[in-house]
Formats: sequence, structure tokens, C-alpha cells
Amino acid sequence: MARDGRRKTAKADSAATEAARPRAADFARGTNQSGVRLYNERLVLSLIRRHENLPKAEIARATGLSAQTITIIMRQLEADGLVQKRGRRRGRVGQPSVPFALNPDGALAIGVKIGRRSSDFVLIDFVGRVRRSHHEPHAYPTPAGILDFVRRGLAEVAAELSPAEMRRVTGLGIAAPFELWNWEEQTGAPRKVLDQWRTFDVRAEIARLCTWPVFFCNDATAACGAELFLGRAGQHLDYLYFFIGSFVGGGIVLNGSLYPGRTGNAGAVGSMPVPGRGRAAGFGQLIRSASIYVLEHRLVEAGRDPSVLWRSPDDWGDLGAPLERWIGEVSAALAYAVTAAIAVIDFGAVIIDGAFPLDVRARIVEAVRARAAAFDHQGLSPGVLEEGSNGRGARAIGGACLPLLAGFARDREVLFKETF
Repeated sequence: MARDGRRKTAKADSAATEAARPRAADFARGTNQSGVRLYNERLVLSLIRRHENLPKAEIARATGLSAQTITIIMRQLEADGLVQKRGRRRGRVGQPSVPFALNPDGALAIGVKIGRRSSDFVLIDFVGRVRRSHHEPHAYPTPAGILDFVRRGLAEVAAELSPAEMRRVTGLGIAAPFELWNWEEQTGAPRKVLDQWRTFDVRAEIARLCTWPVFFCNDATAACGAELFLGRAGQHLDYLYFFIGSFVGGGIVLNGSLYPGRTGNAGAVGSMPVPGRGRAAGFGQLIRSASIYVLEHRLVEAGRDPSVLWRSPDDWGDLGAPLERWIGEVSAALAYAVTAAIAVIDFGAVIIDGAFPLDVRARIVEAVRARAAAFDHQGLSPGVLEEGSNGRGARAIGGACLPLLAGFARDREVLFKETF
């Protein structure tokens, strides 16, 4: 929560540093702080997150802030339990430097992913490590079932965490598809169940179950946010992100920040037209070629049990010809989408992740790379194609990142406009 009465003068800065001791739920960089000070503290935390650990001198050089200002900021962040000192660096000219790293126990966050075929509940710490996770397959999601799932997860967290740890929980983030009620054909859910989602305010109902702030975001956009906040792709300033779940979705990062678009629907890659089944002369939407529900249908057609896709997302076993055919369809459609997207925005990278085993992800990325290389790239700048960092947990982890982005990231506004 925010601290009141901070001024921008150095004298008041110093006084606040000495007077403000960590209190329950009083360590997030809240919006009532001085705007400049708030931005600087968030900037420092972002730099340390990207580099894992940094001494004060390097932080000062990277930010352009004075050594005195950085000392004040680091003293406050350390007092709040958000950063901790590491062993001294030796072997250089001058005095040994003391690097600072994020304190994993500095903040905790809960993420809930609501999926078409399964849901996930995770608790992550300040460095993104998953402390607790629970995966629950279902034929289709229902409002009552999701509330029961979250209620059980919250009870387990409350039973395991100490009172001090509970005070470090910054919030709960929900990652879910937009307009679940519009996907009757793909989910196979009864119309009366899907209609329940039309009037069900999932954020408000889950907020009744806990005392923390509750955030909501499209599931694929949340996964992209997790990649930016915690993943390897943070080294790229501009990239396009694909997440292949029951339905394929995505996100866009521009100039190092997640770009949600005018209505929060930027990166709606599932709606991109690609060659394939569809109504328009041999073209269809990417969602009908590069989604796991397509593989589910292939398995049913082959007389195979498709439940392994959701029951064991980390190990599908040997799915044989249906998997081979599906990977071919996915890679062909994604190669087309990737090339078209790069022609619109000069992305430096394209990241592909999904709710499937790591070997399947690697095969898809390699196949997309090979197919895309066969296109005519005259006039296009080369980019890189990489695997994502978070795998099938990306959406739930992305949900958990929402309160961390709100409390500690320097561009926290980007996910919390009125459109969300």
C-alpha cells in the first residue's frame, strides 16, 4: 500500500527513508508516492530483475541517477525486504562492490488460469519461482466449478504460509479467454453453461473470496506479460508472442513494454487469416489451424483418447500420426502469420510457447523456422525465432504477474486501462 506525504525534496526523501519501516502490505511501490521517486524505485527493481544482481555504482550508471539518490533508494528497498545484498565482488580495481538482488520472499502473488480444458492455480515469489501449483483438467469450465477451484487453492495457501508470508501476498491475477460464451463448437460445452459466463463477473466473484486486489487479463496477453517480466525475451525490445493452448493467442511487446492496444485486444493472432480451412477462398483463421483443439479432433478421428492433452500437458507420450500431421499444420500456418506480422511491424523476435511438452515446442519452433525461411523476405528485416520460457504454465504465471506488474513494474499502467 502507498505511503502518504512524500515530497520530492532531498530532505524529505531522506526523512522518509529513515522513517518508513516495512509494515504489513506496505511494500508495494504504490501510486500515492512521489511520481519521480515511484518511477525511480520501479526502474531500479526492473534493472535488477533483468540483470539478476547489480551493485549500486552500476545501477547509478544505468539510470543516470546520482550515487546519493541510489543509496537512498537501495536503503529503502532493502528495508522493505524487496532486495538483499549478495557476496562482495572482488578482483577489480578499487573497493569490492556489493551487488543487490531481488529478495525472493519480498513479494508473493497468486495466479489463476481459466482454460477451456483445464485450470491452474499458482503461487509465485518475487523472482517468478513457482512455490505452489495445482492443475485440474475439466471437460469445460463452469462458474461454480472455477469458484470452488479457487476457494480450495486459497485455503491451501492460507494453511501453508506463515502470517508474515501472507502479508507479502500482493494480489491475485486471473488469466482467462475473453468471451468464453462464444466458443460452443470448439469447447463442446452446453449452451446453457456457456451462457452463464455471459453474465458472470469472474473478477468480482473471486474478489469476494480474498482480501487482496484482484486483476483480470486475457490469458494469452497475460502469458506474454510473464515472458516479458520473467522470461528470456526481456532482452528484446520488440517481439511478437504466440501461445498455443486450446486456442492459439498472443501478445505484442513494443519498446520493452506490453502493448494491449486500443481495446485490450492487440495480439489477437488467432484471428489472423492464413491459408487453410475457412470461408474465404482457401483462407481461414489461425485459430483453426494452430490450436490444440484441432489435435484433439484429430485424435478422436483416429480412435485415440484425447484427454492426455489436458491431463498430462508435460508428457503426451506417443501420439503417432495425428501429432505429426498437427505439427505440420501448425508450423505451416504460423510461418505464414509470422512473415505477415513482421512485414507490418519490424519485430526483432518472435516467441512461440504453448501448453504442450517441451519437445513438441522445440519441434514446432524448428518447423516454423524452416518453413518461414522458404518465403520471399525481400524488403523484410531479419528477426529471430525463439522458444518461450514458461511453457504450459505461462498463462497462470502471467496471471500471478499482474499484481507484481501493478505493484513493482515501471510501466504498470499498460495492463490496467479501463478496457480491461
